[in-house]
Amino acid sequence: MNDRLKVLLVGCGRMGSCHAQAYQAIKDYDLAGLVDIDPARSQALSKALGGVKTYADFDAAMSAIWPDVVCITTLPNSHEKYAVAALQAGAHIFLEKPMATTVQGATNIVAAARKAHRKVVIGYGCRHHPSWIKFVEIARTLGRPLVMRMNLNQQTQGDHWLGAKRLLESCSPIVDCGVHYVDIMCQMTGAKPVSVSAIGARLADDIAPDMYNYGQLQVRFDDGSVGWYEAGWGPMMSETAFFVKDVIGPKGAVSIVSSTGAARGNSADLKSHGKAEMLLLHHATLGPDGRFQRTDETVDCTDEPDHDEILRREQRYLLKAIREDLDLSEHMDSGVSSLQIVLAADQSVRTGKTVDI
Repeated sequence: MNDRLKVLLVGCGRMGSCHAQAYQAIKDYDLAGLVDIDPARSQALSKALGGVKTYADFDAAMSAIWPDVVCITTLPNSHEKYAVAALQAGAHIFLEKPMATTVQGATNIVAAARKAHRKVVIGYGCRHHPSWIKFVEIARTLGRPLVMRMNLNQQTQGDHWLGAKRLLESCSPIVDCGVHYVDIMCQMTGAKPVSVSAIGARLADDIAPDMYNYGQLQVRFDDGSVGWYEAGWGPMMSETAFFVKDVIGPKGAVSIVSSTGAARGNSADLKSHGKAEMLLLHHATLGPDGRFQRTDETVDCTDEPDHDEILRREQRYLLKAIREDLDLSEHMDSGVSSLQIVLAADQSVRTGKTVDI
């Protein structure tokens, strides 16, 4: 009996290609079909994968394959449509972040999943990365309130800039990338976000007319914690200080230190975005002489998974959730909550006002 899960992948761009390779590397999955509005793109990926069936139409692919899993890596403004349709057809889904372009859209996906008793795993790779898991664990020991400082700027050119411009037709950098890091902040504090302020700037003439390609948000939590996140895309972005992952609390600080993964010239490289050579832990306690009682500590992270392995771990987690009927309520609710924060930030950029959550 063949109990492999049939997978339909929707969206054959940069992330879709990476996820397709992850499915092919896991024996419990059968990558049965590829869908993309650009036939040349799906056919090119099919050829690279050894001849996976391609479709130009989502509904036709669903009817032909009846997949167990639908992987959605299209632009965010199509996520809700494909996700709800797949869930209603009885498929589990893997959904790249952000879940949708509206909070209502994300809520509709969660409601459809619960009604269909199907699993939804969101592409929050940091939740499957041992260095980031440890980063969160240490941050929780630093007391309250926390000050969380994070960014991910990307200096892009060529195909990377073309892809970023397509994405900017759907959402801004602080929405697309911000959900990752706001989710990390929420895990660190365990507190409720109460308000968001943000600024943004349009630094390119060849992007969507109502869009900005640089933004920074500031979020406040009900335990007094605060966090900022900065993201910008484009050929004009600086490679200086594009990778900041730093948390400060009353008891000290912890930072992700990445000297090679975050080296200059790598900011557009997906494989550098989550890479950490070590964590640096600083202790704030002073002795009777007013000097630090403990020296800084380092946590070695050099033996860590690369970007492709993180994607495989995401898909193994989905497999485990399906096989063992895991309760993904917290995972889905966190996806909605982090989206709510970054969309409030987007609203703040556009209105110039602080948004209460």
